[in-house]
Amino acid sequence: MNERERTADFGHERVTPAEKQRRVEGVFRSVADRYDLMNDLMSLGLHRVLKRMTAETSGLREGDRALDLAGGTGDLAALLAPIVGASGFVALADINASMLEVGRDRLFDRGITNVALCQADAEALPFTDATFDCITIAFGLRNVTDKDRALREMHRVLVPGGRLLVLEFSKAENPLVSAAYTAFQSLWPAVGKAVTGDGAAYRYLVDSIAVHPNQRALKQMMTDAGFADADYDNLLNGIVALHRGTRTAPA
Repeated sequence: MNERERTADFGHERVTPAEKQRRVEGVFRSVADRYDLMNDLMSLGLHRVLKRMTAETSGLREGDRALDLAGGTGDLAALLAPIVGASGFVALADINASMLEVGRDRLFDRGITNVALCQADAEALPFTDATFDCITIAFGLRNVTDKDRALREMHRVLVPGGRLLVLEFSKAENPLVSAAYTAFQSLWPAVGKAVTGDGAAYRYLVDSIAVHPNQRALKQMMTDAGFADADYDNLLNGIVALHRGTRTAPA
């Protein structure tokens, strides 16, 4: 095993997998209370539009079972809940307890009762095979240490014909858009420090976007994990991409 295989990216650093998990946990514990506010500032509110688009293209129906993975404060789970209705349910899973606590309180305040919370590692999901009709993961995959293993786990817990939707930062195709967005991102650590008191957390988030696989690489990773019809749509000129794939039915 070479050095790169024994380490994981934490922004531009290479650290042990255990160290990455510890540091990422610290990042999100630090910003949990104001995470959604910072998302609004960093995306100019567009993350809410993108998550609504993801929910609307999920293909979910009344009575279905959905998993919102790395779902944090529950904003996407709250959009999925009325789609599956009282006869279905949404599992909101995140490895970070602080984020789940915020999500629990916000879902309770909104009177949403068909969402179950689960503290879980995306690389070792505590669900039986073929449990969910759809899995969503929004702006969370880049924080996972072993993305290939996590994608295989998502494939495992989907029912045959079930769908995975990965909404994630990606690589802008237009050089001018890329340069402008890079300049905008340079403001995030300072704004993060002012809003949450932790500028370093937002430096990590900027760096994690830079080292995340591009659209074509993530599409191939999904195919390698067993997903059929893996593909993606560029959003905001590729600043964000919505990847999708299907677990095929057994022959």
